[in-house]
Amino acid sequence: MSRSKFVSLAIVVVSVGLIGISIGFAQTSLPNPAPYPNPTNPLKVTGTLPTTPLPPPNLNGPIQMQSVPVGPQPAPQGSVPPSAANQFEHHDDLLNLPRIFAHQWSPTKLVVPDNVISERYMRSQDPNARGLTLKEAIYIAIQNNPALKASQLDPIASMESVREANGTFDPNLTAQGDIEKSVAPVTSALETGGGTAYVQKFYDWNFGLNKVSAITNGTWGVTFNNDRALSNSLFSGVNPSYSPSLALSLSQPLLQNFGWDFATINVQIAESGQKQAQWTYGQALQDFVQKIGGDYWNVVLSEENLDVARAALRFNLDLVRQNAISVKVGTLAPIDLQEAQSAAATSEANVYTAEANLKNSRTQLRQDVMLNPYGTFLPEEIQPLTRPNPQEQTVVDEERALELAVQYVPSLGSMREAIRDALLQVKFSENQVLPQLNLGAQFGLSSTAGTTPCRALFGGATTGNCTIPAVPPAVTPTPGSKLPFGGIYGDALDRLWGFTYYNYAAVLTFQMPLDNAVPRAALAQARVLYEQQRVLYRAALSQTVVNVESSLANLYADYKRASATASATYYARQSLHDEQIRFRVGMATTHDLLQFQEEEVSAEGNQVQAEVDLENAKLALAHSDGTLLREFNINWEVLNPHEVPWYAAF
Repeated sequence: MSRSKFVSLAIVVVSVGLIGISIGFAQTSLPNPAPYPNPTNPLKVTGTLPTTPLPPPNLNGPIQMQSVPVGPQPAPQGSVPPSAANQFEHHDDLLNLPRIFAHQWSPTKLVVPDNVISERYMRSQDPNARGLTLKEAIYIAIQNNPALKASQLDPIASMESVREANGTFDPNLTAQGDIEKSVAPVTSALETGGGTAYVQKFYDWNFGLNKVSAITNGTWGVTFNNDRALSNSLFSGVNPSYSPSLALSLSQPLLQNFGWDFATINVQIAESGQKQAQWTYGQALQDFVQKIGGDYWNVVLSEENLDVARAALRFNLDLVRQNAISVKVGTLAPIDLQEAQSAAATSEANVYTAEANLKNSRTQLRQDVMLNPYGTFLPEEIQPLTRPNPQEQTVVDEERALELAVQYVPSLGSMREAIRDALLQVKFSENQVLPQLNLGAQFGLSSTAGTTPCRALFGGATTGNCTIPAVPPAVTPTPGSKLPFGGIYGDALDRLWGFTYYNYAAVLTFQMPLDNAVPRAALAQARVLYEQQRVLYRAALSQTVVNVESSLANLYADYKRASATASATYYARQSLHDEQIRFRVGMATTHDLLQFQEEEVSAEGNQVQAEVDLENAKLALAHSDGTLLREFNINWEVLNPHEVPWYAAF
């Protein structure tokens, strides 16, 4: 063949190839062809194909949502105030007592809410989609996520432990009323004046008040007893009789269970435990914010990966069309078409995988954010609006980051509070080693009044303060004696305050085991626990240093990796563009073009991954130095649970 004919043939081949390329790109708006060759096509490849191939993916994105932005979201209140426990209490117990009493006798049964067991509720779904920035997603998730709300109840329950400890000093009021009657056979004819039954009847109405002192840890009490006795005995000097009595008592420890502020040590321990619960919730809140951030960026990553996979599939489908035309006109070997078809099928599989990953990541974000304004079983879908910003760089000083971590990391704060709690336990155990030396004191008043009959004198006495009327056959009255306690119940009370009849007692008791083994062992255990908490805190500090330095290293590495992958993507695109030009003029094969296209897809995927990893690295650093909540303006702090009810002030 002459040189001129060879050149002419080459020009024809190149022209036909260019026509095929132009036709392929001009038809990109048409429906996508099947990724597998038609069995009726004579250019079909050999091998086993699926009998029912999956339909081709929609390259325009059926997963894309028409989301509606939400309004401005105020910063959530992350702290749990002590007043949050009030919603679970009944401060008007006296008013609620009739209702509680009636409710306990009610035949009705408690019914689980419909939103827990209703099948209709299980089938409900909110079809709306909301576009949210990362901060908005975090704010809404904090308000709605049920798992976080469950964690929020821990400090509330601990606050009730503080109030329970203060309840030790709550005055205890007692009241008793009773009626007692006995009828017994007499054992002496003189007992009832001839009657065969000895009858007694008693009425009691007693009141008492006792309280533990929040200052001295002593227990003082007041009792006011009232007795009314009636019998048919001839020997009762006051019958019926009223016998009120008033008694004051005090039981005061002097060694064990005594000391400055020792009475409230259990309250202090409960307050320390409540602070630990707040710190633990703060750590859970910070972990949750990082989780929402990870879910959010995972959706962004899945969206970007899906875009990359779709772009690769579009490229490969165009290449299949180009090669099919070239094979038809005889300018390309069938093996090039088969290679392009194989690459297109692989790209389609990647699209299906990317679509599944996007759906899964969106489901996770949706369920964690729980944006559910209509109370349906499935909440609204979330469309991320924030995109990675690798150009935004923040210089973080390592020493400053470590200082922030020691100050703000909630888990470290919880461990510091645990050390304080252990120290209080040591203080309590040291006190229990002391022997028991208790002082008991009591002072009481008593009185009586009632009907005082005149009784005959015994022993031949002839002078009395009353006279028994003569009863035939006697002709003269009999002198007798009558107790000076006549009157009614009011008279008995008047005599009570006259301080005429009283009693008092003072008791000093001492008790101590000879070896004192139990309290000494408890003290040793408390000291071991204290030392263990200190060592664990030191270990946690070391781990915090590791976390901060690792987060810093990852952050700086991801900054550089994001820049490097962006450059790699740029050069890969340029290389692919140049290789496409070479392919059009017949200077490159399909295999060469697909290799450059694979490198470009890999570079784009690496860039997307690096940019998302950079955003996660920013979250990880803020999480490790304890400033994550402040990064999103979430107000959280440990509030003082100290309360002094009126009865705990004395």
